[in-house]
Amino acid sequence: MQIRALAADEGKRLDALLHEKLPEYSRSRLQSWIREGRVKLNGKPAKSSHTVRGSEEIDVEPAHLIPLKASAEDIPLTVLYEDNAVVAIDKPAGMVVHAGAGIDSGTVVNALLHRFAALSTIGGDVRPGIVHRLDRFTSGVLLVAKTDPAHQSLALQFSSRSVEKIYLALVEGTLEGAGRIGKPIARDPKNRARMTARLSTGRKSLTDWKALGHFNGFTLLEIRIGTGRTHQIRAHMAALGHPVAGDKLYGAKVSSWNRFFLHAHRLTFRSPATGENVTVESPLAPELIAWKASLTPVPVQR
Repeated sequence: MQIRALAADEGKRLDALLHEKLPEYSRSRLQSWIREGRVKLNGKPAKSSHTVRGSEEIDVEPAHLIPLKASAEDIPLTVLYEDNAVVAIDKPAGMVVHAGAGIDSGTVVNALLHRFAALSTIGGDVRPGIVHRLDRFTSGVLLVAKTDPAHQSLALQFSSRSVEKIYLALVEGTLEGAGRIGKPIARDPKNRARMTARLSTGRKSLTDWKALGHFNGFTLLEIRIGTGRTHQIRAHMAALGHPVAGDKLYGAKVSSWNRFFLHAHRLTFRSPATGENVTVESPLAPELIAWKASLTPVPVQR
């Protein structure tokens, strides 16, 4: 849709003007569209705080509106662990955790609502039970809270960094030994769909990696993350010059496997039901096993 700013609009903030012109949408939703680059001012992206001059052409590309409440769908789920407070599932690559960005069905939440009688309500009607997330094309262990007290307990464990999260990743190039990346992560100003660790600003992030094996042009890594930033591993490895294999958003070569090679392999947490530490493992996804088997191993140089 297209809007023309009039002389009477001079001096108004862009987001405020849009809210006046499009009252059917909330100001926060309009601001999110601006951040996503869905709003163009004379053909160029602009900030919510931009001061309108009163003669601009404003193009708005509305995003798909997510449903107000998720619905149950009969979708298979692999349960790795379950007690009275929490369930851990094995999320496949390609499956979105909850509705958003034009997707409102076929998600983990839709499957959970069909499988379980009750889930925590803290995440709202669109994200019941969801304490943390995995990217759409990341497979592996995902924790879900059944009750609100369990959700609060798990959220505190994640925020206090007491949850141990271990991933397996295949990255481009050769890495030897082990290392740590502590670069801050921020939204990439050149591409709002991507994060970056190449700026001096951003949120503190910590990623530890260890080489497990070498292949022709690739290294298999075990990765532990001390923080849970959006796209953390993907952004950190790209900043290191070794993007996750198949992750074209972060500069990797396109693969024929319809995903990138990143797997949430193991997660250790304290069960809110028993108070005991629980370790849940997800075996490497079948397509990743096949991908790894297609590579040529390279002996470690000593």
